[in-house]
Amino acid sequence: MSTFVLVHGAWHGSWCWKRVRTALQAQGHDVFTPTLTGVGERCHLLSPQVNLDTHIADVANLIRWEELTDVVLCGHSYGGCVISGVADRMADRIGALVYVDAFVLENGQNVHDTLPPDQRDGQLLLARGVGEGWKVPPIPAEIFNVNAADVGWVNRQCTMQPLATFEQPMALTGAIDRITNVTHILATRFAGSPFPQFHELARRKGWKTVTMPCGHDIMLDQPEELTRLLLSARGSAATSR
Repeated sequence: MSTFVLVHGAWHGSWCWKRVRTALQAQGHDVFTPTLTGVGERCHLLSPQVNLDTHIADVANLIRWEELTDVVLCGHSYGGCVISGVADRMADRIGALVYVDAFVLENGQNVHDTLPPDQRDGQLLLARGVGEGWKVPPIPAEIFNVNAADVGWVNRQCTMQPLATFEQPMALTGAIDRITNVTHILATRFAGSPFPQFHELARRKGWKTVTMPCGHDIMLDQPEELTRLLLSARGSAATSR
């Protein structure tokens, strides 16, 4: 039995992991899919004060109080920022990292530093126009190229994201580098994706790299294939000890 902690991306919540969560649990694994503060079913906690550190603390505290060890820690999209921060704070509890079409920030970078200017400026414009200056409305599922059967559901489920989560710089001490079992997965059917740069960075770092022919929400478009990749990362973690 292994322990998986699956972290969703911006605008999403634990709901997006239900297919992968169910598949892993059916094989006897412990699976945690925390919803980050201010989104999903925790949208009542949305405020201008919610930032990247808040979300790192959400996941780090889950791992601490559930007394989890040898965790396969997985982050989708913005969730890649969160798992990097968590792994740097508690590297001794992490057996493997899996970035699913995700950001991989260096120390001092924030999400907006890595986005194309038109995407960054578009988010800022939306925050000013409909988000009271501090929250960003969801990107439509159609832009993420979510499979046709799920588009309507995803658009109903997604909620506002606090702008500060995109603007707060990542703070890393270097402890994360002690984790050597790392995978980066790239979705190849997301037009305008900002993630190929991080996939290339992963190659340079010597991480395992995998491409998947689907849209950005891999856990919805190809849940069976993603489940197999997560189990493979678990196996690699066991072999490396």
